[in-house]
Amino acid sequence: MNNRQSPPLTPALSHLTRVDPRLGDWIQVVGACGLPVTPMGELYPALIRAVAHQQLHQGAAQAILRRLEERVGCSYPAPSVLADLPEADLRQCGFSARKIRTLRELAGYSIPTRAQAEQLSDQALIEHLTRVYGIGPWTVQMMLVFTLGRPDVWPVDDLGVRSGYARVHQLNQLLSPRALAQAGSMYSPYSSTAAWYYWQAADQGKGCPSN
Repeated sequence: MNNRQSPPLTPALSHLTRVDPRLGDWIQVVGACGLPVTPMGELYPALIRAVAHQQLHQGAAQAILRRLEERVGCSYPAPSVLADLPEADLRQCGFSARKIRTLRELAGYSIPTRAQAEQLSDQALIEHLTRVYGIGPWTVQMMLVFTLGRPDVWPVDDLGVRSGYARVHQLNQLLSPRALAQAGSMYSPYSSTAAWYYWQAADQGKGCPSN
């Protein structure tokens, strides 16, 4: 029996439960949403973190970032420092050739400050930042959710969201990104919260409720 106390029905949870009862059942299982309430941080270090995490498990990415910090003496090297780091050093940290190229381009690119980013729409930031080699929409979307706290991001290319959606809705296969975009349109303006619950479903798969 699930003894977890039902989460308070915030406007986001009330909306998601109303438009998608299956997701609402899963919300009851998981409890309150764990997305950051007061996100902090600048875009530049967030993008370095995102590059490190691309196609890697969290532990491996964090090990790379620790080695980078040990090499440069701070959590995230300034653009000028990053640009001057020998490729061999970056390889020893664990960055692939592709990621090293992305870091080099980030070091020389015009990355908005947080204050500047707050004045830009999600789509404007995606269009600006994806001009950097190796920075795709998914990378920017993760920054929008976890650094800027944008409430209406629906990352349809994210494997965790796709997997979690399939588990909650008891699908035999993952939806295509296009189909998932259509299916998830109902979650707006709280798509980021929906994505968080599907990440939990992907992590806890067998615990998803069923009818």
